[in-house]
Amino acid sequence: MRLRHVIATVTAGLAAATTLTAAGPAVARPADSPADHACSSTVSLSRFSDALDKTTYDGTFVGNFSALAVDRDGSLAALEDRSSLFDLDAKTLAPRSAVHLADEKGADLDSEGLVIDRDGTRLVTSEVEPSIRRYSRDGEILDRLPVPSSLLVAPAGRATPNQTFEGLTLLPGGHTLLASMEDPIAGDAAGLVRFQTWTRTEGDHFRLAAQYAYRVDTGLGVPEVQATPDGRLLVLERGFTAGVGNTVRLYLADPRHATDTSGIENLTGQPGVRVIGKTLLADIAACPSLGATAKQPQPNPLLDNIEGMTLTGRDHTGRLKVLLVSDDNQNPVQTTRFYYLRVRV
Repeated sequence: MRLRHVIATVTAGLAAATTLTAAGPAVARPADSPADHACSSTVSLSRFSDALDKTTYDGTFVGNFSALAVDRDGSLAALEDRSSLFDLDAKTLAPRSAVHLADEKGADLDSEGLVIDRDGTRLVTSEVEPSIRRYSRDGEILDRLPVPSSLLVAPAGRATPNQTFEGLTLLPGGHTLLASMEDPIAGDAAGLVRFQTWTRTEGDHFRLAAQYAYRVDTGLGVPEVQATPDGRLLVLERGFTAGVGNTVRLYLADPRHATDTSGIENLTGQPGVRVIGKTLLADIAACPSLGATAKQPQPNPLLDNIEGMTLTGRDHTGRLKVLLVSDDNQNPVQTTRFYYLRVRV
């Protein structure tokens, strides 16, 4: 989503909430080696790259990135929120191609979430309706997934424009697709966002399935979610305070014991509703800056409007290799920056 100035009241260290009102502190694991540039006991920063900041490719601005995915050939797919999908070299980040996406009427998308499906087609969310469409590699629309009426943008539903499907991920096994709403829908309690799932059917279509509630930290929203190999979720939470800068936190979340909220009209504190449990992995502001510079005030000059995330494999110790990217909004005081993390879960 394009940058919104959110006044964030920072509350550190939220952990695995078990009901709509209960939360408890997480237990940290032993710290990684100091040589790993530790951000926390479980997350380290290997390096960052500003190589694509304020560049163009074949006449198209390179930036505004909202999602990342690893393609079947090992290259990096990078989605920008103004309807272009780039193919990047995984090592150098150099663009190799760019495909323009559009809706059924030829209009641009507010493209936010991305999954490369097992056949190489692209599942892409747009925040406008919201929607999820399946595209071929060359940008042809192949399918469109159903969306619950309550998650549609008002007046058709109860969602706020530009605060809908930001994250998209395919769970291990490839049978379940999950999309994360960025902010709550009307009628739900502040801080409770909905995660919607779909189940794969014959012909690689998807039907609506369970829905879950996830509690965000005060003043933050969810720009991205990615499934881990064991079926849990890495969840990014993000906010912005004018004159202070960005807040970006990485959580490990587990939806496996959460209540299916698809039949609950309003999430307003009902007893017995279990939200998705979460454990703080790292506040990115605590990472070493590694010489990064910022073009506007930031708690750490490394920070920017981080919005995209993908898993690229494991390192020799078994830690997940996680790649983040910031959305520069084509703004001179923001930066397109890639962050290379190692995460122990």
